Amino acid sequence: MKIIQTHQIRELDTYTIENEPIPSIELMERAAQAVANRLMQLWTLKTPFIFFAGPGNNGGDALAAARMLSQAGYDVTAYLFNTGNKLSDDCRINKQRLAECSTLRFNEVTTRFDPPKISNDCVIVDGLFGTGLNRPLDRGFGALVKFINQSEAKVVSIDVPSGLLCEQEYDFNTCEIVKADYTLTMQVMKLNFMLPDAQPYIGHLEIMDIGLLTHHIDDMQTPYHLTERKDIQKMLYKRPCFSHKGTFGHALLIAGCEGMAGASILAAKACMRSGCGILTVHGPKANRIPLQTAIPEAIYQPDSETGFITDTVPTRKFTAMAIGPGLGQNSITARSFVEQITHTNIPTIIDADGLNILAEHKNWMSYVHPDTIITPHPGEMMRLCGRHIESSYHLLSEAVSLAINKQIYVVLKGHNTAICTPQGSVHFNPTGNAGMATAGSGDVLTGIILSLLAQGYLPLQACQLGVYLHGLAGDMASRETGEESLIASDIIRHLPHAFKSLTTDNTTEF
Repeated sequence: MKIIQTHQIRELDTYTIENEPIPSIELMERAAQAVANRLMQLWTLKTPFIFFAGPGNNGGDALAAARMLSQAGYDVTAYLFNTGNKLSDDCRINKQRLAECSTLRFNEVTTRFDPPKISNDCVIVDGLFGTGLNRPLDRGFGALVKFINQSEAKVVSIDVPSGLLCEQEYDFNTCEIVKADYTLTMQVMKLNFMLPDAQPYIGHLEIMDIGLLTHHIDDMQTPYHLTERKDIQKMLYKRPCFSHKGTFGHALLIAGCEGMAGASILAAKACMRSGCGILTVHGPKANRIPLQTAIPEAIYQPDSETGFITDTVPTRKFTAMAIGPGLGQNSITARSFVEQITHTNIPTIIDADGLNILAEHKNWMSYVHPDTIITPHPGEMMRLCGRHIESSYHLLSEAVSLAINKQIYVVLKGHNTAICTPQGSVHFNPTGNAGMATAGSGDVLTGIILSLLAQGYLPLQACQLGVYLHGLAGDMASRETGEESLIASDIIRHLPHAFKSLTTDNTTEF
């Protein structure tokens, strides 16, 4: 699914108006009806509603929905904030249409606003500003947003929470933004909905189909995409009947130091559970017994050193390599790491301590080969950048720049994990939950992606499929354990179920 930008959303509206064809006021009526229908599904006639409408088309949507609820028998009060004495054409028409509703209490605010008393059984509908907002709210509207947020009422935002800019970086700590319990957005996903900074303001997100001509989106260029289940199903290879373990690749995992055998065990188990034919794990001598006991299916290749890794491993016989989980940052290990990535010409993933080593030796980034996959969480990404970054939008921009400049794939982990490509595109992942924020979860992801690379998936495919499966298995695990009790091993345990749930007849042959 493409995530189109705000100017493209306006283009889509215009295209629909011109080619359906439909008058803009009737398109607004359609949007308002979708909102009103959802509100009536969520709350009974006993619920009082207070609508706050701005002077633009978002306000027009709110006024129209208020009229529809009032006509359906709901207790509705509407405030139109027209402090600049300038309404959009469709907002003005919907203000005039409120005359049809003798039961609706309407207040137009041009100067002074006397806030109503809002009880905790009330629902506030936020229709102040939508995607057209291009700057933080000023003092007047900022104070109104504070008033909304301080109430105990449920809050529903139409299209976007007012004050939330869809594609701009700004200081969430100082800007006033409506904290919605529900966001009923129109037709398409917005970029900021994918980013961590926006999550406290969105609440439960629902996409309302208002009948825009979405086939026009196919002709639009955008760097942002949301991976869908159907995309993943198309990527899956079908395992041929006449095959052997060599058919499905030989993976190399370089991981672990003394005391960190768990990282290599989790990555190794995830790799084997994701379809890899053969796995060799290279690690210190101290980890041999723990690993071979935990996963006898893997080959263990001990380093010459007992407690940490010092050797480089020839990669001629391998089809993919992952390096970093539990590796440690010993100076000798760091030197071995850079030698390894320099002389490796097979598909490679760098994770965890591999990324920390690169952050300590920033000139070593020049040794990272094109098409390498790195999998930083936000903290690791900031260390790679060499500075603290408050804004998730800025952090995403840095990840995109790194992917382009180094021609690598950056998997920026988190809720809606973002896969940034060398071409500058970003693919957000829809699966996963907060329970997966647990030790070892990243090691599991590394193992999954390693397995897919070893089997012959292209880097972007391996990233998309790996991240999706990782999140899907985590979602399945959380339904069994709850988010609080979920551990990394649970994700591995549910990988078979995740694969099986995606298996269809339209999988691609090797």
